[in-house]
Amino acid sequence: MSLRNRILGAVSLFAIIVLSACENQKKSEAENAFPILGRKEYVERVVDGEVVTDTVEHTVPDFKLMNQDSVWVTPQSFEGKVYVADFFFTSCPTICPTMKKEMLRVYEAYKNNDEVGIISHTIDPEYDTVPLLNDFAERLGVEAPKWHFVTGDKEEIYELGQQGYMVTAMEDENEAGGYIHSGAFLLVDKEGHIRGVYDGTKSEEVDKLIKDIDLLLKTYNQPNE
Repeated sequence: MSLRNRILGAVSLFAIIVLSACENQKKSEAENAFPILGRKEYVERVVDGEVVTDTVEHTVPDFKLMNQDSVWVTPQSFEGKVYVADFFFTSCPTICPTMKKEMLRVYEAYKNNDEVGIISHTIDPEYDTVPLLNDFAERLGVEAPKWHFVTGDKEEIYELGQQGYMVTAMEDENEAGGYIHSGAFLLVDKEGHIRGVYDGTKSEEVDKLIKDIDLLLKTYNQPNE
């Protein structure tokens, strides 16, 4: 092999190593950009006679709620997807209209991306029936399964909000509309872990959410090596 070819080969190999290192660094940065949120549980088990403590990260618990198309929605509905969750009610006179306007931005950004979904839980299921949610979705110009508007048992929804997603979602006669709920948008990864919380009433927060969705997807789509 000529000296020129050896030099070219060495340069090419160096370039490959540098590019690979850069890609691995980017992936590592993406994985560490935002932690898994929520309570942790520590479970002890015995391995080869020694006690080992495993850390169990918080995950969104099982649920079964009906969407605007009369289709049951469960965690399995988001298999292979990251998704954004929030809580609202259609007659909300305060923050909900702004939240839905901002969530529409997320919908439009990922309308053609099968790895991203959205779920909005009503906290007024007695009023927000399936037909009403269907009409609400149509007026927004959105469709399931990209964006689910779900209803179900009131106490199950409140429990899911407060214990599963760790946000406020309940009745409160002192609040406008008779309910109090968080304006948060919650980013959930493909394993059901909450990876980010964003103020759904602020455009700059939703800008960050969209960037973080892209960042989170990179951790799944880049090769391990």
